[in-house]
Amino acid sequence: MSIADTGSSGLARVLTPTLRKQCWGFMIGSALFALGSAPGFGQWAGASASNLAYFVGAWFFTAAGLIQLLMSGARTVPVAYGTGTMVRAEWLTAASQSLGTVLFNVSTTAAIAAHSVPAERHLVWSPDAGGSIAFLVSGAVAYVAYYRANGTNWAPRDSGWWSVQINWVGCVAFAVSAVGAYVTRTGVTVDTVVANVGTFIGALCFFFASLVVLPRRSSAGVGAGS
Repeated sequence: MSIADTGSSGLARVLTPTLRKQCWGFMIGSALFALGSAPGFGQWAGASASNLAYFVGAWFFTAAGLIQLLMSGARTVPVAYGTGTMVRAEWLTAASQSLGTVLFNVSTTAAIAAHSVPAERHLVWSPDAGGSIAFLVSGAVAYVAYYRANGTNWAPRDSGWWSVQINWVGCVAFAVSAVGAYVTRTGVTVDTVVANVGTFIGALCFFFASLVVLPRRSSAGVGAGS
């Protein structure tokens, strides 16, 4: 194999979407969101440091969301009723989550440069709330899809079950955070503590939701999802 072939093979491997890359993307992004919202971090490092952690973390979220969408397969599946096609739950989960990560990108990017109340309301809070709603939709669809596929909503021995449960709690926590982060017309945040705690809990949930399904590397150093 030539050097060029080796390089092309290496590049293709890097760009190939895998579950392992998806999990690590969400885990790194979640860790940065948890850092930015950690109790006392904002007071110690300053709001700029927290905003920077959110900004970088959002990019990892977006990359992981894109990988998830690319791996989700076809958008629809043939059915014998209605219009003859139905949107697949796996695709809808990935699409809504991917949309949410993009909205978080908009919010966290704007947060770095927003210096006015209108900017904070429309460029920071609005996409943050939209992203939280998208995550709620994604988590709900994943929850229902798991139940329909397995015929039960109680399977604690299954890592996929734990991932769905923890992810749903994280989605709810992010939604609560968005409510607390609402900015009034006077520029006052409704409840900063609720906003930070919700983000912190949600980030930890997303971290562990990915960790429990993270493919392990084989003894040879290359796992099925690497």
